[in-house]
Amino acid sequence: MAFKMKSDRARKIWKWLFLAAVLVAVGLQFANPSLKNPTAEPGGDLMATNPPPPEIASLLRGACYDCHSVETKWPWYSRVAPVSLWVMDHVKEGRQKLNFSEWPHADPVRARKKLTHIGDAVRDGDMPLPSYGWIHSAARLTTAQRELLAAWADQAAQRLGKAEE
Repeated sequence: MAFKMKSDRARKIWKWLFLAAVLVAVGLQFANPSLKNPTAEPGGDLMATNPPPPEIASLLRGACYDCHSVETKWPWYSRVAPVSLWVMDHVKEGRQKLNFSEWPHADPVRARKKLTHIGDAVRDGDMPLPSYGWIHSAARLTTAQRELLAAWADQAAQRLGKAEE
């Protein structure tokens, strides 16, 4: 009998904990951030002037632009809290570190540094993030695609370096 009372009490506690978790989850849905992309300056995107070859542009759009531009395509799960908060923070941080929509066309030194970082991050496997590739197949770059993208970034950085001289 004493065992049954403890079991009933534990069941009640679990039921209330579950109900509280459901209420918190529902409440979080009302705290979702806005998923509107900011507007970009016309002509400010990397692709606007001296666009990369089509294969490189395709790789950049498929593996990088969702987090590193104002052209984010918000997937369904970005509308479900608490995942929405994580995704929004991830995109915000990505745009702060590198934003293809705000490319420094007028500053070749900054552009060269960004291209060098792109080449290094792609070659080292730091970008795109593995967690992004789990859901986005276009971000699962092969070794050949990584090398192609890194080589393009290195060559573009070298061209800018020669232009400065």
